[in-house]
Amino acid sequence: MNLLRRFSACGLAAVLTLVFSLSANGQTEKIGNFSFAYLSDIHLGVDSPSVVDAQACIDDINSNPDIDFVLFAGDITDFGADRELVLAKNLFDKLNKPYWIVAGNHDAKWSESGCNSFLRIFGYEHYTFKHKGIRFIGTNCGPNMRMAPALHPRDGLLFLDSLKKAIPADEPVFFVNHYPMDTSMLNYTAVLDRLKGMNTQLILNGHWHQDRAMEYEGIPGAIGRSSQNRGKDGPGYNIVTVNGNNVTFRERIAPAKITRDGKKVDIEGKTKEPWYNVRLSNGLAYRTDQKWPRPDKSMNNEYPNIKELWTIEEDYDIGCGAAYSENGGKPVVVYANTNGAVKCVSAADGSKIWEFATSGKIFSTPAISGGIVVVGSCDTYMYALDLKNGRLKWKHKCDKSVLGAPVIFGGKVYFGASDGSFRCLNLSSGALVWRYGNIKGFIEARAYVDNEQVVIGDWANTLYSLNPTTGKLQWSWSTKGSRMLSPAAVYPQKVNGKIIIVTPERYSYYIDAKNGQATWKEYGGRESLGVSPDKSLYFVKLMKDEVWAFSTQTRFPSKAWSANYGFGYEIAPTPMSCVAGKGKGGKGILFIPTDKGNIFAANVADGSLIWKHKVSFALVNCIVPIGKDRVLVTTMDGVVTMIKY
Repeated sequence: MNLLRRFSACGLAAVLTLVFSLSANGQTEKIGNFSFAYLSDIHLGVDSPSVVDAQACIDDINSNPDIDFVLFAGDITDFGADRELVLAKNLFDKLNKPYWIVAGNHDAKWSESGCNSFLRIFGYEHYTFKHKGIRFIGTNCGPNMRMAPALHPRDGLLFLDSLKKAIPADEPVFFVNHYPMDTSMLNYTAVLDRLKGMNTQLILNGHWHQDRAMEYEGIPGAIGRSSQNRGKDGPGYNIVTVNGNNVTFRERIAPAKITRDGKKVDIEGKTKEPWYNVRLSNGLAYRTDQKWPRPDKSMNNEYPNIKELWTIEEDYDIGCGAAYSENGGKPVVVYANTNGAVKCVSAADGSKIWEFATSGKIFSTPAISGGIVVVGSCDTYMYALDLKNGRLKWKHKCDKSVLGAPVIFGGKVYFGASDGSFRCLNLSSGALVWRYGNIKGFIEARAYVDNEQVVIGDWANTLYSLNPTTGKLQWSWSTKGSRMLSPAAVYPQKVNGKIIIVTPERYSYYIDAKNGQATWKEYGGRESLGVSPDKSLYFVKLMKDEVWAFSTQTRFPSKAWSANYGFGYEIAPTPMSCVAGKGKGGKGILFIPTDKGNIFAANVADGSLIWKHKVSFALVNCIVPIGKDRVLVTTMDGVVTMIKY
């Protein structure tokens, strides 16, 4: 039932049609001759030149009767906004032939709806259809909401599992996904294993904005150009021709009137010579006797004393952290998944206690206080549940998805949503205390809250400080340039009257908590931030290998230490956390999350490594210290675990 819940009516119908046709025919038909258009990286934005480029491609495709259908390989929009997705649907519906579409990282990472609008607007998240002997399969790809390398959602893997059981073993398959099926994707091996369970002959991708022949563990692949004219001969796409067992790729430049360097330019339409030819095999597209290097958990052999006391692996992604509660002497853990389920399990062994279903994906980390669990959902509600049994106590409706994590402070719940508002509710009743409605972009992070202020950033370059009692704006502060440089994913901290943030500009800032003036900044870091237990240090994680510690004991921060942990290229926005009274000199232990499922534990005093452990192969959402020797961890690929160190 859960699997069917995430299939749209259109997608489910496709699967049922597939199963029916197999039972009716019982064998694979001969491959016919046909052509289709293959577009990627459209990057549509309202009033963007990309719209002109896309329209030129659509007009050109409509004028070509030899093209049977159109495939879009992700990054349909520039920022995943609802307006952009509606624009895309209206534009693509002008095609005079069928089209199929999948989402890419730009559609998923910055989605104000929490990746719900793509399903609502296009009607599916995965698809399958058959055309003249070829089975086409397409799946969406993240990272969904959290900055990280690509991740194929677990519900997409379930979709592939269902098709593997349904289609004949010898039926040739073309697979479409935005990302290349290599180390560009964190769980590429899980996808390839499923594709190898079918007769996959070709993999079509985008993301690199250029035509490129590929090979994925022996399976032929192709990356297609962006439809944008920027850096190209003009707006364009690929025409893929299947002629029996031969597949040919040709780049097509669409005729268009565009503006370059402030001048009007007429682009002449032309079809270039083939840049890639693939000969389909009569059997498997790869060698079964060849082994390819793959990521593993061998790093855990270095520290065998680190144990996972219990581990849960969900059927769906987990896009949020977890909350821990002593619960009157019966400790529990509460987390949520992207199937909209909130779950409570025993902190002792991970056994399930209760489950509550919402109607939207969840990326909001739960908060617990006074026997009440509070969590937001993409179905537009903030929910309050009874910690003992999971029963609904109250829910508060917002105008759009609730992606932001709630903060419970002083008997009130503070959170932001995607509807341009930040709210304060009464914890016991859910009654609205105040609403600040001047937020420019959507909110995905957790606010800093104390008796003096509420501080949160949005995806419109702005950091806000609000009065915690009235909701009145105290000050705002902004970054410059692209929205993607916004202080939106960082969890703000406050030390000695200064607000500390790190932004995708790769700067950390000291901002006066009273007036919002930036008094100091330092290059380094991205969005992951942490503060020592005694608040004498704050930590920023760089985008390659290192963590820096800054002293907060002087007027302007000074670097106390830097350490190289060898974690490689790293973009996880997850906050670093600490436990007090441990490590060198009792200064504490710093827990460092990564975007590849690794955790590093270091001494707060000097940054020296204590241990490291690989939990999974995806983004670590949270590291919650429990007592003096345990941490609670969730990862984007559906893992929840309690680690003893």
